Amino acid sequence: QVQLVESGGGSVQAGGSLRLSCAASGRTSSNDVKAWFRQAPGKQREFVAGINWNGANTNYVDFVKGRFTISRDNAKNTVSLQMNSLKVEDTAVYYCAADEHPFGVIYTDYARYDSWGQGTQVTVSS
Repeated sequence: QVQLVESGGGSVQAGGSLRLSCAASGRTSSNDVKAWFRQAPGKQREFVAGINWNGANTNYVDFVKGRFTISRDNAKNTVSLQMNSLKVEDTAVYYCAADEHPFGVIYTDYARYDSWGQGTQVTVSS
């Protein structure tokens, strides 16, 4: 099992930026997919961005394209999400997740992911 710990959440005004980080420990996989999901109150958890094991492939949901960037540093076992031009509707708890058997695909279905962090709150005010 992989342990994931997120950091970097907080409160920011609309148009601002935040950078989320996720540190992995335990039985980390060398070919996993890491992803960020988010969940707003009363809503289902939704895929935000994913990155394959070497960073060569990424996948973003349409509403964050051009604003968010996912990256990973395998030497440090971290994955990051740089969030720019934040909107009020980006307010949610953000979760880091790992799919240890991705078979080369960055899945957007949260049920595919084996390990989850505890989440970090992002609040964007107008």
